[in-house]
Amino acid sequence: MRDEEFIKLHETDDVRQLALKAHGMEGIDLPYCLDQIAGRQTARRKLPSWAAVDSIVYPPHISMEQCSSEQTAMYKKSVLDRLHSSTFNLHSSTFNLQSSIYIDLTGGFGVDFSFMSHGFRRAVYVERQEHLCDMASHNFRCLDMDNVEVVCEEAEEYLDHCEKADVIYLDPARRDSHGGRTFAISDCTPDVIALLPLLLTKARLVMLKLSPMLDWRKAMADLSEKYVHEVHIVSVDNECKELLILLSSKASPSSSPSLHCVNITGKNISSFIIPVSPMPISSSPNRHVSTYAYLYEPNASIMKAGCFDVLVERYPGILKIAPNSHLFVSETEIPDFPGRCFSIKKMTTMNKKELRSALSGIKSANIATRNFPLSVAELRKRLKLEDGGDTYIFATTGCENEHILFICTKIPNNI
Repeated sequence: MRDEEFIKLHETDDVRQLALKAHGMEGIDLPYCLDQIAGRQTARRKLPSWAAVDSIVYPPHISMEQCSSEQTAMYKKSVLDRLHSSTFNLHSSTFNLQSSIYIDLTGGFGVDFSFMSHGFRRAVYVERQEHLCDMASHNFRCLDMDNVEVVCEEAEEYLDHCEKADVIYLDPARRDSHGGRTFAISDCTPDVIALLPLLLTKARLVMLKLSPMLDWRKAMADLSEKYVHEVHIVSVDNECKELLILLSSKASPSSSPSLHCVNITGKNISSFIIPVSPMPISSSPNRHVSTYAYLYEPNASIMKAGCFDVLVERYPGILKIAPNSHLFVSETEIPDFPGRCFSIKKMTTMNKKELRSALSGIKSANIATRNFPLSVAELRKRLKLEDGGDTYIFATTGCENEHILFICTKIPNNI
């Protein structure tokens, strides 16, 4: 049996069980086949357009789990398309994809490159590992990408001699020489901070993908805010996945960079856009929160951005429960709020008698804590509730340092 026949025959099998079952089987490269089967299974979830092409070759499982998803790659492509359609002006010339050059200095498995390079006259994939270059070359042919060039070279070396490009993209490796995770920009490979002056002379626009664990304001400071054009905090299904920073030597010093808090759900993209500064200052509720009927939890990207006061300015009628609660309330429903919306059914303190009355008839609930002394597990044990169901409980601390629980039902919206 050939490798491809084995892969096709077992493409939906459990890989771990298959590894035991097929151990010692002659005529096939079992490690390779297992990587391909696992890769195809992951691709069906993360890269459906790649999964539809049987001849794609996949890397080991850990690389598949760490690579960009089709959703985030397409979002980055949409950013470039938007800049093109709005005639993004850098260095007094129109940003035109059809006559421009795109360079990815950290090609890797090539997912971002495969989506972001479409529409450019010329696209260059740069990767220092030869086996990834070979894999990328094969896959790009399978995907009918005919405008690409694959270069096996260190990013720093290629940048030294490459021609000027319209867009340069980097997703620096976030692991040290021992394989441990790193998060600081200066600890990544290549060192973007050291390369930044050269990058800005070689490209009109630099797009940098960073860890979502990074503080975006510190990242801006490390990269020099005067070069920052846009910051994007990108979440998928309300889980932060990427921090994107767009830089240019010609970014206008008179205008503030924009911050894009993005949440992708299926094919829907919600984006909450604000200027980086100044941010308005809001007040806490001036009435007891029991007078409000609706509770709101901002989406993960807004949580990460910390732009809570902007929500109060942007959505009249909502107020923060307390300065550090990161939860909001309103008297009337705000259907387009960028996050989850709940109808408040009851509110209670942690007083045993009040709790017993408020939880009467409730056997299970989805529990979240915000600025609360107990963890979710500890509170669930205290309340003696199973997980799940249609009831949502938010435990937080009010503006007078009282511990309160909101018992709610979810209102369907964009998350």
